[in-house]
Amino acid sequence: MSWKPNKLRTISFYLLFLILPLVAYKRAEGLKDYYKDYFPIGVAVKPSDLRSDEKSLILTHFSSITAENAMKMGPIHPFEKKYFWQIADSIVQFGLDHQLKIRGHCLVWHGQTPRWLFKDSTGNQVNKEVLLSRIKDHINTVVSRYRGKIYAWDVVNEAIADDTSTYRKSQLYQIAGEEFIEQAFRYAHAADPKAVLFYNDYNTENPIKREKIYTMLKKLLAKGVPIHGVGLQAHWSVNNPSRSELEKSIELFSSLGLQIQFTELDISVFPGRQGGQLITGEKSLDKTAFTPEMEQQQLEKYKMVFEVFRKYKKHITGVTFWNLSDRYSWLDGRGRKNFPLLFDTDLQPKKAYYEVTRF
Repeated sequence: MSWKPNKLRTISFYLLFLILPLVAYKRAEGLKDYYKDYFPIGVAVKPSDLRSDEKSLILTHFSSITAENAMKMGPIHPFEKKYFWQIADSIVQFGLDHQLKIRGHCLVWHGQTPRWLFKDSTGNQVNKEVLLSRIKDHINTVVSRYRGKIYAWDVVNEAIADDTSTYRKSQLYQIAGEEFIEQAFRYAHAADPKAVLFYNDYNTENPIKREKIYTMLKKLLAKGVPIHGVGLQAHWSVNNPSRSELEKSIELFSSLGLQIQFTELDISVFPGRQGGQLITGEKSLDKTAFTPEMEQQQLEKYKMVFEVFRKYKKHITGVTFWNLSDRYSWLDGRGRKNFPLLFDTDLQPKKAYYEVTRF
């Protein structure tokens, strides 16, 4: 029996008909699906993300959410006797409604902290006992409200100094010394014994700061303090960190028996080391366009870091992006637009997205 061209065309048509749905299904997968055998993929959200076209992007690509600002002490507890629950509650309910894991961020931090925490009724600075009591009340109230709903908390955020000191000279440290760190974890564990508790910080690939964080954590663990993981913020740039320093950080912190999570991932298109609220680097790079050069450098950095993440998957229990798309980023400002995420201002995947899902 011979095959005629029209029969070949008919068979080709039916094969294409069978294959196309598979291709469409593959394209319909989200970031979370590619990494389902590795670790949850999360994103920091703000209230408007849950009501707009960003909502579908969240549900397609992410399996975990973090409140960008709503659970920090300033927004949620601005006055000693007054809590504002509405925004935080709405984010938690969104997570529950859509079967998303929920991370709490953050319980104790020197930033976005209300003034009342440190002052008495006459405006004078409180002593250590009063400060620790107020921290305990805050942690117990917030963690207890979300017990069983929020699976993990960033308990203490950014307590280690970037200079030659060990601890940041915040008001928390000036009043209570390093004890505020230990007690915060004990208070959080008492409020929800099943919650996974993290110490969270940035520039954790810097060898000097990394060693200070490691030493602190080792000391606290030796005292039986309930710390379960370390959050490496991952506010990075196109030229930081190097593969070797990133791997050293994962290996060092996991040697303590701690979970590793990358809690605030973004990759600035401007060179320099990111930390806190600042990016240091070439001030002359005052650009507002996402250039091909930026795109390629960012693509290569994202490709590298996700290669490392996959390599160390047995130690990593979560990767969370800090903001959803280039439409909005906390890095925007100082007269320039940044483009640090995997989705562009139209919520479409960038070339870097396809690099991190091609494995």
